[in-house]
Amino acid sequence: MKKSLTPAFVLFVGMLMFSSGQALAQQKIGYVDSEFILRAMPEYQTIQQQVDRMAQTWQQELDDMRVDVDEQFREYQARELLYTNDERLNRRQDIVRAEETLERLRVKYFGPEGDIFLQQEQLMRPLQEKIFQAINEVATTEGYDYVFDSSGEFLFMFKREQFNLSTSVLRELGIDVESIRG
Repeated sequence: MKKSLTPAFVLFVGMLMFSSGQALAQQKIGYVDSEFILRAMPEYQTIQQQVDRMAQTWQQELDDMRVDVDEQFREYQARELLYTNDERLNRRQDIVRAEETLERLRVKYFGPEGDIFLQQEQLMRPLQEKIFQAINEVATTEGYDYVFDSSGEFLFMFKREQFNLSTSVLRELGIDVESIRG
C-alpha cells in the first residue's frame, strides 16, 4: 500500500524549516584556522624542535639496533655450516628475538599512540589551551554564537573571509599579525 504525504504534514514540515531558518539567521557564526594560529606562535617552533630532537635520538637508536641485527644475520650466514643444529637454531632464535625487540621499540616510539605522539601532545596542550582561551575571548567580545575550526576535518564548502577570526585570535595572543602575512 502506497502512503502519500498529507497536506497538513507538508505544511508542518515547511513551517518547521522556516522557523529554524529564522533562528539560524539570528546567530553569528565565525571560524578560525587553528593550524595557522598555532604555527604563528613563537612557542610552537621551540616545541617542534624539541619533538624533532627526540625523534632523531630515537631514530638513531633504532638505526643502531638495525645495524646490530643485520650484523648478527650476516655472521650467522657466514658461519651457518660450522654450527651444530642446536647452535643454528639458537642463533636464528636470537636474530628473530632481536628483530621483534626492534619492531616493538619502533612501535613504542613512533606507533600511532607512541611516545613521540604522546610527547608532542603533552608539549602542545598548553599552547592549544591558550588558543582556546583566546578564541573564547574573541568570540565573547565580538558576539559570536559559534566558532568553527577550518583546519580540521570539518569541511567548509564556502566561507567568507570577513568571518575568519584567526587574526583576531592572534592579536588576542599578542602576536603581530602583520609580520606573519608580510
